Amino acid sequence: MNVVSPELLRRFDVPGPRYTSYPTADRFVEAYTEADYRQALDQRRGGGAAALALPLSLYIHIPFCESLCYYCACNKIITKHPERADEYLRYLGREVDLHVQQIGTGQAVSQLHLGGGSPTFLTDDGLSELMAMLRRNFSLAPGGEYSIEVDPRTVTRDRLSHLARLGFNRLSFGVQDFDPAVQKAVHRIQPAEQVFELVAEARRIGFESINVDLIYGLPRQTPESFDRTLAQVNELRPDRIALYAYAHLPERFKPQRRIVPAELPGGPAKVSMLSRSLSAFIEAGYVYVGMDHFALPNDALAVAKRQGRLHRNFQGYSTQPDCDLIGLGVSAIGRVGSTYSQNAKTLEDYYDYLNQGRLPVVRGLALSRDDLVRRAVIMALMCQGRLVFESIDLAWLIDSRSYFSAEMNLLQDLAKEGLLTMDDSGIEVTPNGWFFIRGIAMVFDRYLQADRNRARFSRII
Repeated sequence: MNVVSPELLRRFDVPGPRYTSYPTADRFVEAYTEADYRQALDQRRGGGAAALALPLSLYIHIPFCESLCYYCACNKIITKHPERADEYLRYLGREVDLHVQQIGTGQAVSQLHLGGGSPTFLTDDGLSELMAMLRRNFSLAPGGEYSIEVDPRTVTRDRLSHLARLGFNRLSFGVQDFDPAVQKAVHRIQPAEQVFELVAEARRIGFESINVDLIYGLPRQTPESFDRTLAQVNELRPDRIALYAYAHLPERFKPQRRIVPAELPGGPAKVSMLSRSLSAFIEAGYVYVGMDHFALPNDALAVAKRQGRLHRNFQGYSTQPDCDLIGLGVSAIGRVGSTYSQNAKTLEDYYDYLNQGRLPVVRGLALSRDDLVRRAVIMALMCQGRLVFESIDLAWLIDSRSYFSAEMNLLQDLAKEGLLTMDDSGIEVTPNGWFFIRGIAMVFDRYLQADRNRARFSRII
């Protein structure tokens, strides 16, 4: 079966943001400085017991990788020297110290995510050192989400056991594609048998949730070859699947220049891969959570969607309540109160700031009232699939229908396509509309509507 028609997918295959935040990170400005970030941290601490009782989310960026994946657009450093990570951990410790001086020791943390790069580039001792440092300075709450991105080529069964002992309860395996020809074309060879063995061991150990990342649109992929990968993933049956479209932007991301353009699948082939993926996963019993994410019905993410408790942050969908996010490490992004911040993007600059005893924030954004209103609308649509005008009106003291009169007119076309319904009480995303939720959210993006230069974004399909 086809969940949505290829024609509809093709029509809405346009560039657009992923809305892990609103406004999106490309709107951050250098006028936002370390002083602004410290003020945001002070306001959190000055908010009293109620503010401090809200748990934190921590994101830690580990930039190192042993080898280069040609498709990668992440902030990473390719090195065969593990001792570079030892120095990095020392600087992470300085950054944590500066935060603790500002907000106090023992702040509760309900969500921790290690991303990269490859966090499993760190040795077992390095991971132990990092987690011990975090536990000395923060209080990791029972029942929290503690996740780490795993490169299957850098872990063994023993390493998985070590991760569990350190407190990680969720794993995300970077698979991308099981086809050997595709793996060779993107310089990431990892046999399917290796992934199957690791996932089986992770289940035996008792990890609460296992995610697999896939990418369609890679060189040498065809709809038929990707069908084989889809069948293998359904056999693997991870708790969650993240399915991303490859965005070929070699002018921005140097590693992508090693990809042979002639080997990239064309637009019709990519649409076919997406359409077949949606059908394959839903027929296999997965729930479409939204924005490229699928989950088994009993996974916490699928349960949160059913119960209207889904949230979204810089790591994607989450079951944890909306909370302040502290980003640690080179290029890490954080959110405190009504501000966003981003750290220096190079190790040299990151180390230089910390050597001066300064938090390494180099840009960010203080949200305006309009930003906050639109963020509330976009997140309601992306997480709950509905917008109740009365809730927005009461929270922000506006008349939604008047405030968003231009947006309501634009939504009429999406309603005619069957992607949403509208009445006097609000907007409801239809089951088909969930597959185009980025396109629906884009209608409310004031920056995007004013600036039609969308080429810097990945395509929404």
